[in-house]
Amino acid sequence: MANNRRMSGKKGAQVGSGGQRRRGLEGKGPTPPAEMRKGHARQRAAAAKVRRAQGRPPQRKGGGRSSSELVVGRNPVYEALREGVPATTLYVQQFIDNDERVREALQLAAERGNINLMEAPRPELDRMTNGLNHQGLVLQVPPYEYAHSEDLPAAAYDKGEDPLIVALDGVTDPRNLGAVVRSVSAFGGHGVVVPERRSAGMSAGAWKTSAGTAARTPVARATNLTRALEQYKKAGITVVGLAADGEAEVGDLPALSGPVVIVVGSEGKGLSRLVGETCDHRVRIPMPGGAESLNAGVAAGVVLYEASRRRS
Repeated sequence: MANNRRMSGKKGAQVGSGGQRRRGLEGKGPTPPAEMRKGHARQRAAAAKVRRAQGRPPQRKGGGRSSSELVVGRNPVYEALREGVPATTLYVQQFIDNDERVREALQLAAERGNINLMEAPRPELDRMTNGLNHQGLVLQVPPYEYAHSEDLPAAAYDKGEDPLIVALDGVTDPRNLGAVVRSVSAFGGHGVVVPERRSAGMSAGAWKTSAGTAARTPVARATNLTRALEQYKKAGITVVGLAADGEAEVGDLPALSGPVVIVVGSEGKGLSRLVGETCDHRVRIPMPGGAESLNAGVAAGVVLYEASRRRS
């Protein structure tokens, strides 16, 4: 009787669902993580955390820290992940075209196991990158923690070795810094010193050029490079500057077999006046081929090889 009463109000033919209810029961694939579901409380909290991180000043610890960095674009992000550049978060645009580069980047991030995957709407990525052409992929590189300049010789002495350090004066190309870090690692050096200002820092580009050696070769940042070199001299370390008009050739310098800091200037200007005056020796690299100068990475590699050969 109750059923008859419920049906008694219906008149004429009834419109069906057209199969919509059946399609609604079909599976839609695995449920994405809460952090990637639009409108979910955890997704909103993660987005707020990103916004706070963008405005947070870099922390200071040890020899200081650089600011965080964003690698932008599908190819740059893929190359950074492939070369082992440290990263905390990979941001992926919502509804992105899933091409080969995107799939490869996601696979590399997943293989690392310690990179957060965050989906974000295009306007949020535009804001993060200041309108750069991010192509739907943005990789956040954490701040680099620099060593203290005085820690580099201390670490060498702890190993029972004479310090072999490279200092860079006016080198502003991160790729040159990365090449120097790679050479220091290859020839048994103990670290690199760079000035705090007007100098390349440990950016994603430097990490890539170092080919992973930056993970085991410390880079120190000095507030004043001249003062740092003077401290090394007081500690009994010879400071050798590379200069095209140096008084002696690299191969004729016995000091390379002992505790030494090799100072490399920029390709165009060379050593600055104060740094040049602070050096105990100014030496040149003979170049029979007639080239006027070498870039910092190549010049450092030549002298580091000579120092390593004398120590072996």
